Amino acid sequence: GCMLDGKLYPLGEIARTENCFRCRCSQDAMRCCSLFHTPIGYDKENCKVVFNKKTCDYDIVQKSDPSKECPVYSRV
Repeated sequence: GCMLDGKLYPLGEIARTENCFRCRCSQDAMRCCSLFHTPIGYDKENCKVVFNKKTCDYDIVQKSDPSKECPVYSRV
């Protein structure tokens, strides 16, 4: 298997790790890519970025009221 962040994963495809990555574990290596995209285009003055592990994505919320979302214009 493969170790990632202190957890042992089996050989083969891993659809989703605890930290929101999709990985392929082989005898000689583990290759991963993220399941989320980082927001870059949003109102940075009035909004903040919060990582949501349940959905494996970033939520952009108002600083004054985190229960309200902010619009996001672009992600990378």
